[in-house]
Amino acid sequence: MPIVDSHCHASDVWYEPIESLLSQMDRNGVDHAILIQINGQTNNAYQTDCLRRYPGRIASVVIVDTDRSDAPDQLARLAEAGASGIRLKPGTRSPGSDPLAIWRAAASLGLGISCGGSASDFADGGFARVIESLPEARIVIEHLGSVSHPIDAAGETLRQKVFGLSRYPNVYIKIPGLGEFCRRAMPVKEPFPFEEPIPPLLEQAYEAFGPARMMWGSDYPPVSGREGYRRALNGAREQFASKSDADRAQIFGATALKVFPIRS
Repeated sequence: MPIVDSHCHASDVWYEPIESLLSQMDRNGVDHAILIQINGQTNNAYQTDCLRRYPGRIASVVIVDTDRSDAPDQLARLAEAGASGIRLKPGTRSPGSDPLAIWRAAASLGLGISCGGSASDFADGGFARVIESLPEARIVIEHLGSVSHPIDAAGETLRQKVFGLSRYPNVYIKIPGLGEFCRRAMPVKEPFPFEEPIPPLLEQAYEAFGPARMMWGSDYPPVSGREGYRRALNGAREQFASKSDADRAQIFGATALKVFPIRS
């Protein structure tokens, strides 16, 4: 089964270039990557160039300046150049008479929508109304809905609201490596470097969304400051070791390719 990293970054102005990501992928048997544009960057030329240089290997999720009235037209041009998705925040609204213009443009172009924000952003009723307004859109919640850290009672309420968005069949969720929500043991121990018990967030996401709406993402290169690329992949795999081959094929590859197809 192909392994797909659904959330990683490459840039010539921040983080690491595409070659560093490809090296990690090659060393760890990852077949494809979904490049997610870094926050604040609306120049997508580097990612478009990566598509040209590595055809069939990666997909590009872009960011546009949604405050501009011509943002939907910009997105259409980027889609024509090979983009498979757009990155939006849950509270993103377009200027003019249609506040959901950029969301509708993405849906009509067949682009996946990768959403980054806080747990409060995802739990806000306004985001649910966006989802309800766009049943044809494929909307992906990044970073486990930002409930990825050890949580208190208030955080648990937020988690329930975020995971409750699974009631909409067009909503998906990205799952990370364990380093995003587990505490590192001090000193680091072998072979398992985290404090136990492991918060059951991945299993809870599985119960809420099911494998057909889950996708693993490394968060490279920030993951290098946590457990590292290999452990981010293998740690998540271990958490789903008891699931069927079909389920794991979806979580670690097929779902991401469905939402963000690799364009040759």
